[in-house]
Amino acid sequence: MLTLSGVETFYGRSQVLFGVDLSVEAGQVATLMGRNGMGKTTTVRSLLGLTPPRAGRITFEGRDVAGLAPHRIGRLGIGLVPEGRQIFPTLTVRENLLATSANRSGSGTPWTLDRIYELFPRLGERHGQLGRSLSGGEQQMLAIGRALMTNPKLIVLDEATEGLAPLIREEIWGVIARLKAAGQSILLIDKNLSALKRIADRHFIMEKGVVVWSGDSAALDADPDIAHRYLGV
Repeated sequence: MLTLSGVETFYGRSQVLFGVDLSVEAGQVATLMGRNGMGKTTTVRSLLGLTPPRAGRITFEGRDVAGLAPHRIGRLGIGLVPEGRQIFPTLTVRENLLATSANRSGSGTPWTLDRIYELFPRLGERHGQLGRSLSGGEQQMLAIGRALMTNPKLIVLDEATEGLAPLIREEIWGVIARLKAAGQSILLIDKNLSALKRIADRHFIMEKGVVVWSGDSAALDADPDIAHRYLGV
């Protein structure tokens, strides 16, 4: 579904990505892991056209998307849950969800307000509240719901549970598991290694702007030094 090959991205003269290779298959949950500052968010920005790469190739469902404007990439069926949530603070929960509503995957059973409220009952309870009045966990639920309302073929979650209370984190992981069971393709960035190993099909680990390791959870468990070397603090 998604393939990045040899992607190189710069901020001005400073190079951040040095030939990133990764892929996400249809119906797969893939993770992108690494310490802070290793290039994970820049990789997301590159694939979404927010910081276009200067070299390499990015394809989505066989189409070269490198160089396309972000809104055109989004319309192809990629939904983003950005780091920091970035909901619309002066819109209500309902308005936040409706603002992005579109059936970009052509689903016969598209996401609707009722389905989002069933997935996140708290959003249903707070449907008339302004986004800025929600807790951090509720804002993250809203950010996920907003992305789902685009009915994406692929959803990208950047720092899915960062800064959330333990109970809210578990609720988010439960929702991600439900999405996976429904066949949703997901690229997931987070630091909770145990949860990522439990839910993901494949992992990609970054170090200094390069993917230095990839494999499944069994392979990651079989070599504890990998996590210690590239993910330990």
